[in-house]
Amino acid sequence: RAFSHNKQITAFVGLDPRDHQSGSSVNRRAHISRVGNPRVRAVLYMCALSARRHNPVLKAFADRLMENGKAPKAILVAVARKLLVIAYGVLKTRTPFKPA
Repeated sequence: RAFSHNKQITAFVGLDPRDHQSGSSVNRRAHISRVGNPRVRAVLYMCALSARRHNPVLKAFADRLMENGKAPKAILVAVARKLLVIAYGVLKTRTPFKPA
């Protein structure tokens, strides 16, 4: 399946944020949509655990999110989404990942 934008593949996997609002009084925290394949999300989540520690670019990204007060699981989901977007960019442009 061909995707023309990284937001499409993020939504396809189910890592896109969804707001929950019911009427005017019930506002909950946003969560991921979970409409995609749960196995792909699980693999990306496990990769995010490793990348959070060992990839300098994603470590800096996760540290910035932590400083902003994000929850630990939300940080890992954000890192998983960032990994997916990086992989999509590498496959689409057919060039190696350049951290700078």
